Amino acid sequence: MKAEPVLLLHGLMMRSPALLPLASRLRRRGFEPRLFGYSTLWQSPARAMERLAMQLYAYGDQPVHLVAHSLGGLVALETINRYQQLPPGRVTCLGSPLAGSTAARALHDRGLGFVSGKSGAFLRGGLIELPPRRQIGVIAGSRSLGLGKYFSRFDGLNDGTVAVWETRLPGLADHIVIPSSHTGLAFSPVAADLVGNFLETGHFRP
Repeated sequence: MKAEPVLLLHGLMMRSPALLPLASRLRRRGFEPRLFGYSTLWQSPARAMERLAMQLYAYGDQPVHLVAHSLGGLVALETINRYQQLPPGRVTCLGSPLAGSTAARALHDRGLGFVSGKSGAFLRGGLIELPPRRQIGVIAGSRSLGLGKYFSRFDGLNDGTVAVWETRLPGLADHIVIPSSHTGLAFSPVAADLVGNFLETGHFRP
């Protein structure tokens, strides 16, 4: 049986190589991971979405899964919202502020919005809604280690950059919280195992 492709999207101020450990773990699970790189600061999210859609269309009707950290989750999901007849596949987000980022809004209010580059408005606002008819799972972190907590106050559990509540929107197929920081979610073996479970079954703990 041919391995199903998985496109991996990094987050703000990261590069694709940061997801190589996650790619390696998914490869051992029998998937065919590929890194999708994009500029998070100097190009608009719309440009990243256009490039991602074109890459997805190249697969035809073959299922293609998406696994995305932080900002990458917003890019992945909004691409599905904007472009029609993309190939099927599940989407897993790691610490993505689907409901918008309190930390990004706090930076903007302090005159430090430039830190987020051209992705700032997208991070501050989040998504209006999730794509329909698509299985989407989110892994959130509860270890508060990150610069975000120095710029804003979080309500409840958070990973130091994104609050757990910010990772929720109506329509998720599954949601789970693990003891990880925001950056740690991209490197966590536990998160990688949960991603593999979701891509295989549509649930984190089948």
